[in-house]
Order: sequence, then structure tokens, then C-alpha cells
Amino acid sequence: MSLPLEGLSAIVTGAGRGLGRAEALELARLGAAVVVNDYGQAGRDGSGAASAAPAEEVAAEIRAAGGRAVAHLGDVSDFETARGLIDLAVAEFGKLDVLVNNAGILRDRMVFSMSEDEWDSVVRVHLKGHFNTTHFAAVHWRGRSKAGETGVYGRIVNTSSEAFLAGSAGQPNYAAAKGGIVGLTTSSALALARYGVTANAICPRARTRMTEDVFAGFAEPTAEGDLDPLSPEHVAPLVGYLASPAAAGVNGQLLVVHGGMVAVVDRPRVSAKFDTAKEAFTYEELDSVLTPHYASRPAGETFAAAEVLGLKKG
Repeated sequence: MSLPLEGLSAIVTGAGRGLGRAEALELARLGAAVVVNDYGQAGRDGSGAASAAPAEEVAAEIRAAGGRAVAHLGDVSDFETARGLIDLAVAEFGKLDVLVNNAGILRDRMVFSMSEDEWDSVVRVHLKGHFNTTHFAAVHWRGRSKAGETGVYGRIVNTSSEAFLAGSAGQPNYAAAKGGIVGLTTSSALALARYGVTANAICPRARTRMTEDVFAGFAEPTAEGDLDPLSPEHVAPLVGYLASPAAAGVNGQLLVVHGGMVAVVDRPRVSAKFDTAKEAFTYEELDSVLTPHYASRPAGETFAAAEVLGLKKG
């Protein structure tokens, strides 16, 4: 019996550690050949001995388990680096089938304390990084389709966040970037469907090196050997599924995943509509319809869906 991703090639960005590493290992377990991208370079361990770059270690782990993998070191927020990443996948494996965008950083601060660089760096790595790789992958898939290839296969899995859904007060840069990624995802889903490509976004909750401070107060495993409710291993199988042929009918979707739970997030819906009694609204007429409307709604309610933070298995 063949594996679900056998014969497919995949890229996972930010895959040297944490969530990206778990995703790369899962895609390889399901049969994909994987390009493991990470910004981290080679360094030295605690004894001072030279150590491999994290991406190279993950690629080696995949190969040791019998899979195919190659490492790519570079920052995907750089346009030309992203081009080289897609080119590497094509050169090594003949084509690209799956793109998992995971690379990211945190620079948390309240909006009134945030510096320009803290804003720019997070938006650049998350949102521009997702665009860069998506752009070159889309060029690859569209080019193959335009050349007459039938049955082009493409899967994009983007990484958004509950910070966007719930409105994280201490993460205006991160929440904005993650919201932008959802917009990029739904736009890409519509634009690329004709070429055999799907694009979906996940909002994972995982305890990694990047989020260790964010989730410091969340429950740890209750017994030795138990899987951490916030382990990346809870997220990776969903990425594997979305990358697979089984998910051909899933496109332009947003899913929350953590701790043995997957929640499908519905699209925004219009809750009220007001028509002017005249040719155009005036301030006075808007005051007469909108003020009582909002006065009747729960205090503090906004467009943010804070209830998503209460989702859990069971």
C-alpha cells in the first residue's frame, strides 16, 4: 500500500525546530521528499564543537529514517532567497507539489510601545515571507499548466494564528501579519484553483522555542510520557492531511488545531444591515440606527472572536 504523499515533494519553511520540524518529519513519514528550510546557521554545541545547522539536522533525520530530504538555509522574507528555495525543490526532486509556510518570529509589545523595527520585522518575516514563497510556487505551478501538463498538483498550507482571530492585545504586529496571511490564503485559493492548487491556513497552538513565553502558563503534561497538549505533534498530522490528495475538496479554509482538536472556522457573516431612507446617509441618520444597534450588543464585543481561545478537546 502506497503512502499518501508518495511521489510528492514538499517545502517546509522554518523547519529547523519546533512546529516546522514536526511538520517536515510528518510529511516525510507520509512519503514526501522534503526541502527543510530554516534561517538558522551552523554553530557550536555546549562543548564548543561544531554543530550542523538545524535544517541540516532535520534533513539528516529524515534521510536516516529512509526518506528523502535536503536542507535549505536562508531567510524567506528575502525575495531572491525564496526564489532559490523553490528552485532547489525543483532541481532536487523534479517538481514542487506542497508548500508549507511556517517561518516566523515574535517581537511582542503593546501598540503604544512598539518600535518601527519591531513592526517591520514581524510583518516582513511572516506576511512577506508567506507571499514570497507562494509567489514563486504559483509561478511554477502556473507555468507547468500553461505548458500543457495535465494533472498539476499543488498544495499550500499557510500558518496563521489565534492571535488574529481573538485580537491579541500585546501582539499588534503578529496579529496583523497573521490576519494578512488569511487574506493571502483566500486570494491564492481563488486564483490558483484553476491550476490544480489548493491553499488553506491553520491556526496552530504549539509550545515551541518561539512561543515558550506565550504559553508559559498553560498546562504541562500530567504524567511522564504523556504527550504535551501543546506539542507540535498535535498539529503536524493536519498539515499532512491538507497536503494530501484526500484534501482536494478543501480550499480557502481556516482551521484551528491543537491538543487533539481541529476546529473549522466559518467565514464572517453580516449580522445587521441598514438602508438609508433618503438618497444617502447623513450623520444624524447613522446616529439614529447605529447607536441603538451597538447599545443593544454585549459590552466589549468586537469583531475579534475571543471565544476561540476556549476551544479544547472534549
